[in-house]
Amino acid sequence: MIAGVVRKARQLIADPTLRRWFLGRALGRYQKPAEFLPHVPPYASDMLPLSQEAFNPQTQFDPLITAHPTTPLILDLPGETVTVSPAAVDSLFDRIFSDIETQLAVHRFQWVCLQGDQVDPEWVTAIWQAWSARFSSPDDNWAWHPYTATERAVNILRFFRRFGLPDTARDTLHILAAHGPAIASKLEYFGDHNTSNHLANNGRGLFILGLELGLSDCTALGAEILHREANRSFRESGILREQSSHYQALLSAHYMECAQLAERYKSEYAPALRDIADHAYGALAYLMLPGGMPLIGDISPDLPPKVLLSRLNVSETQMQDLSSEGWLRMHSDDWSGLWHCSPDGWSHMPGHGHQDCGSFELHFGSERVFVDPGRGAYGEEGEAAFYRSADVHNGLTVNGTDPYPANKPYYNSQFRSDECGLVPTLTRTDDGILVEHHGYSRLGDVGSVQRQWQFHAEGLQIKDTVQGSGHHQLRRALVTPLACRYDEEKIILKGKNVSYQISSDAEIILKPIKIWTAYGVANDGIQIVFQTSTSLPWIGHIDVEVLR
Repeated sequence: MIAGVVRKARQLIADPTLRRWFLGRALGRYQKPAEFLPHVPPYASDMLPLSQEAFNPQTQFDPLITAHPTTPLILDLPGETVTVSPAAVDSLFDRIFSDIETQLAVHRFQWVCLQGDQVDPEWVTAIWQAWSARFSSPDDNWAWHPYTATERAVNILRFFRRFGLPDTARDTLHILAAHGPAIASKLEYFGDHNTSNHLANNGRGLFILGLELGLSDCTALGAEILHREANRSFRESGILREQSSHYQALLSAHYMECAQLAERYKSEYAPALRDIADHAYGALAYLMLPGGMPLIGDISPDLPPKVLLSRLNVSETQMQDLSSEGWLRMHSDDWSGLWHCSPDGWSHMPGHGHQDCGSFELHFGSERVFVDPGRGAYGEEGEAAFYRSADVHNGLTVNGTDPYPANKPYYNSQFRSDECGLVPTLTRTDDGILVEHHGYSRLGDVGSVQRQWQFHAEGLQIKDTVQGSGHHQLRRALVTPLACRYDEEKIILKGKNVSYQISSDAEIILKPIKIWTAYGVANDGIQIVFQTSTSLPWIGHIDVEVLR
């Protein structure tokens, strides 16, 4: 108890925004979120608790007869690769991993999905039997967390549908059927202010289990959750509220999977699910650039972006206007770019967004010139927190602070408006893009920040304007996967067919940085940092010239 009080006190001392929230609450200016019953979405209260149903698969599973594996298995898990010996299959569940996501991936049978056509039925059967012998009864441990139970049920059902059920078929179906009530008893609903995409995924698990095993109540509950949570997870255009391009792909795939299964079984829920999936896919296609999809926001450990996107087979779509929803894609001759700016300025909470207001990714042809570095792990400290901060993004910071404060699920819209003023604007101009935000107004003597990208025949210019008064430290940055070097006071980037020259009115420093390609997996990159100590108001520029 004392430790908890000390921790909260430290948070208040370190976070002036949090202090102002508590003061406003004490004065009655800001109301706390409405009361709610955890794990029980109001729209599903009359469908809970979910009782154990007798399973009756709509189509019969083929029998699967396998021998015990004789050669070691190499598993690529999120952030770690492990080898499992045929003589010690159980040991997989005794390993201690440095990241909880690695451990959960084992219990989710995520590796079965990742291996695709290369999956070995002997090994899947052996590990499933080892898991069943130790974890088949639902409990409160991580193995039965509702998200983990959903992923396991979906992944292993997909495998059994393709390869058949092992000799202990009846026992396996009993275990799988028990996943439904287990997931339903711990639905990840935490009020309208703190419920994430996990609840939609819970619905996915229930729906797929229900359809595959003939569990009507399980199917109905899953369908209700999927339908209702689509409105929470996606905006009207189909773009994900949680501000992660990889999660956009993941949620799109989840809804498409449910829609296709519903269509296969001629379910009444098929049309509604297809409509949701199509909208999500359309928004996902909007995020694609010639060099691939920028990994903006968190990267999920569920499935590496490259693998997921190769299976979705998504290409660029026709231009549309998503600027009011925080995303803007633009093409100008050989340049293609994607800009992101949360519609509220603050990263959506709960969510997977970063402190990237006014950040962008820019390709020249199919070459990725300036990229978003992504994030390689979850966490509130160390490297995980660093790669969520503005320090690693292609943006502008004032006095080393993020453009917007750290968000909290209990902050309301009135408080956010009082703290940071007008919401950002993201607009297209005749020759480029314009972003303006007021996130730094909370510092007192800093006004609006305006960033303008102007494209021309030889390259582009980024023009930055910061209003306000007093002396401040300004920092801008660009992240590139390309080799670069100093050339007097300029920077030269070496591309495949062309090079790029970068100049500025600021001091330029090169720093090594990680560019994450999957959860726990990164390539080396360079961060080009532009530092300025100046009085406000101020105008600066960064020029990029293509050397053909």
